[in-house]
Amino acid sequence: MNLKHLLSRQITKNLSKLKGVSFNCQRNLSTISVPVLPSTSPKSHDFTLSQNPKTAKPGLSFRRYIFSNQETERIASSIGPKTDSEEEEDRDMNEFLSRFVWIMRGKMSDAYPDSDKKTIDGMLLMIVGKVVSEMEKGGLERMIESASASPSQDFSEDLWRTVWEVSNLVLEDMEKARKKEKMKGFLQSDKVKEMSRFAGEIGIRGDMLRELRFKWAREEMEESEFYEGLERLRKEANAQEMGEKAEGKAAAECAEVEEKPKVITLPKRHGKIKYKIYGLDLSDPKWAEVAEKIHERGEMILPEEPKPITGKCKLITDKILSLEKEEDPSPLLAEWKELLQPSRIDWINLLDRLREQNTQLYFKVAELVLSEESFQTNVRDYSKLIDAHAKENCLEDAERILKKMNENGIVPDIVTSTVLVHMYSKAGNLDRAKEAFESLRSHGFQPDKKVYNSMIMAYVNAGQPKLGMSLVDMMITSGIERSEEIYLALLRSFAQCGDVRGAGQITNIMRIEEFQPTLESCTLLVEAYGQAGDPDQARSNFDYMIRLGHKPDDRCTASMIAAYGKKNLLDKALNLLLELEKDGFEPGPATYTVLVDWLGRLQLINEAEQLLGKISELGEAPPFKIQVSLCDMYARAGIEKKALQALGFLEAKKEQMGPDDFERIINGLLAGGFLQDAQRVHGLMEAQGFAASERLKVALISSQTFNRQRQPTR
Repeated sequence: MNLKHLLSRQITKNLSKLKGVSFNCQRNLSTISVPVLPSTSPKSHDFTLSQNPKTAKPGLSFRRYIFSNQETERIASSIGPKTDSEEEEDRDMNEFLSRFVWIMRGKMSDAYPDSDKKTIDGMLLMIVGKVVSEMEKGGLERMIESASASPSQDFSEDLWRTVWEVSNLVLEDMEKARKKEKMKGFLQSDKVKEMSRFAGEIGIRGDMLRELRFKWAREEMEESEFYEGLERLRKEANAQEMGEKAEGKAAAECAEVEEKPKVITLPKRHGKIKYKIYGLDLSDPKWAEVAEKIHERGEMILPEEPKPITGKCKLITDKILSLEKEEDPSPLLAEWKELLQPSRIDWINLLDRLREQNTQLYFKVAELVLSEESFQTNVRDYSKLIDAHAKENCLEDAERILKKMNENGIVPDIVTSTVLVHMYSKAGNLDRAKEAFESLRSHGFQPDKKVYNSMIMAYVNAGQPKLGMSLVDMMITSGIERSEEIYLALLRSFAQCGDVRGAGQITNIMRIEEFQPTLESCTLLVEAYGQAGDPDQARSNFDYMIRLGHKPDDRCTASMIAAYGKKNLLDKALNLLLELEKDGFEPGPATYTVLVDWLGRLQLINEAEQLLGKISELGEAPPFKIQVSLCDMYARAGIEKKALQALGFLEAKKEQMGPDDFERIINGLLAGGFLQDAQRVHGLMEAQGFAASERLKVALISSQTFNRQRQPTR
């Protein structure tokens, strides 16, 4: 017996609501042809389907169509020709019913193993008929609710629950099959192929490449489904709008038919207008603030263009650019300002051109522009100009700009204070550098690595390494990285002062921070112990350096010889030189300079002059320090000509002399009877800003008292 069911669109939509699957079905669906139950069979629709746990879940590879193709074609021909959409709808419905009947047949066969095929077919026919009738009433949802709430009059509660489970299973299988077919298409898309090819080129193979391909294809499918959903929503909105227009047009035609004239007015608006774009309510007042901020940021990112310079203004600009350093640019700037009426961007454009062509003229013009109202001067302009002067080592000019900044009531900010720290540290003005550093900390700013390094070098250059060491402790507490160069600078300063304890602290910190001992650090330790008058510890560090694999150079050997010279241990110094010469060491200018100084103190003039000749044989000029030793040696020996010759050389380079050098020369001159020369050198010492020690003052007074001077002839 043939059973033909023509279902409406609403039935198919109700069927798809269970799993979100939308079949684009029209009114006509496929036909179902199964044999009916014989009249002798019992009333089989009052049975209860038992649950058989051994029933296996049917797979996807089963026969989809259980109906006769001939019957289907005959019924389809009786209905008439169908469109493509109707055929697609028939296929979807046929697939659902085919899967449903296939699974239910297995469950019925397991529940009633004694029933023959005809009886099972009859029961299936009644179940399918009831399912279709329930779909006509309200769909599968109503059928599910009836299965869970109250038993049906036709079937038992267990049977309806089984029908609900099978329907769920069928919809899941159909959705999986649909996605699988769709995934195959995206796996072969050009974009996925390109990404897979690139992944293969960089070495991705095997399972990982396969997982990436499926991941990329799934992302492409999700993106496609998203845009398909947007397109569907757009079409629905257009259809709804067209319907509303049609209704409005019909209402307007009806209104024209009426005899009474009506006053046409605009509809009254209730509430605020709301603008929504992609779900964002742009009518909120906060979006106005966002628009203003975007406009402000846009002006910062894309500033206004400078005004075009033409005609006479261009001639004045060329004259400004061609000015010499000594000329005054004020008149030309006033004329240029009157012609162009410049804004800030015009001033900046002019200054940039000046900086490229003439740096000195740029400084002069930039200082004049700071007082222009149209330039809109801010604290950053002052700090940039101060920094530029500092880089050119123009300390006075930088301080003049800073003074003008304070006079105009502009308080230096963090950037300006940082520039001042670097500038004063480089210039050796420790007091002003400390003021700028404290100003930074008073603003609550945590100094960075560069600021700390500048301050440490200022303390090092001022001969105060202990204060620099306190800044290192602050850096350690703040977690700021320290460089090996800073540690070596502090170690060098401690070595020059002969501070063995400070040098040891630096060495320990470097060892903790895993800085490996170098030739430089070992040399500085030897120098530190030598300055402190401890040649044994100096030799111990010297030998440790050799054990580390560092070969002593000329400077390191000179430091070790100087350490022996402090205690006048000439035999040990000579033994050291002999040992080093066996290993291939050749003394250089530094070693010879220390030996000349040592022999000069011992008044071994001939031996000192021999070593001085060896320095000349090396092809190098004698170091500056050796002139101090020669002047002292010749003055004490009473060799007037050579003493005054060395003294003239030192007077010409008095800027390189320290207080110890001045005192040694004065004492040597006094010992040799050159009182007038000693007094002249003492005047040079005071002119350089060095104060004489009490011992030297007593020596000068006593020399005048005993009148042991000799008149030098120059």
